[in-house]
Amino acid sequence: MFPPKKILFPVDFSERCHSAARMVEIFTGHFEAELTLAYVLEPRTYNDILVDASGISEQQLSAYLADELKHFNVRRVMLDGDPAREIVHLAHTGKFDLIMLPTHGYGAFRRLMLGSVTARVLHDAMCPVWTGVHMEHVPRLEDIAIRKVLCAVDLGKQSCPTLSLATKFAREFGAELVVVHAVDQPRALADGEESEHPREDLILDASRKIEAMQESLGSEGKVLVFAGEAAESVCACAGQEKADLLVIGRSVAGGLIGRLRANAYSIIRQSPCPVVSV
Repeated sequence: MFPPKKILFPVDFSERCHSAARMVEIFTGHFEAELTLAYVLEPRTYNDILVDASGISEQQLSAYLADELKHFNVRRVMLDGDPAREIVHLAHTGKFDLIMLPTHGYGAFRRLMLGSVTARVLHDAMCPVWTGVHMEHVPRLEDIAIRKVLCAVDLGKQSCPTLSLATKFAREFGAELVVVHAVDQPRALADGEESEHPREDLILDASRKIEAMQESLGSEGKVLVFAGEAAESVCACAGQEKADLLVIGRSVAGGLIGRLRANAYSIIRQSPCPVVSV
């Protein structure tokens, strides 16, 4: 899984995808990875024009980012079927270490939207997934730098793998690591009553658990623990800390929600910087 030597970049030829490609170049070049561009040709519906678009798509895929990626080891794959299912299947069978794709939230609706393909890939993929909402703000290639990595943990089962991955990213890029955790506001405190577990005690307890986890993983970094709603607090912290990359965990539980918990979903939609979820 780390370092990522096989990166999967699903493409749709959109402007947002082209902007995300600059981040893909950074990761591919830094890790000297094999890059696979995958385009999924969706089945035609009844209302589609009855023409074979596969030839056009093959030409597009062959020429797409040809100049930008000419120095890398690039493979191009065209698939047929449901995009999310095909992307996840390719990622699993190809044993990819990282999937990189932009989300599809726009403007005032950014906090409410996540592209359906992205959401399903996040739900089903077993490998880490890089997502970026603000692709319109990606700097020029020569100006991109990862100087600060923010790691959000919930102290659940996925916290150790999450912190481990964030630590490795920070070391690889020579970046500062900041570990953040949001504790729930105690109900009694919210009602103005005395509590057997004051907020300060919860924050101190969480800080100690994070420090113990850091010690066990050989990880070093500033620890920030505060009370508040998890997604909003983490994203606000990412903005205040001017993080270049946010690393979070996805649920390991099955069922309807599966690997994408509500907090992870909200963080990915709202984050001011790209997110790697594991």
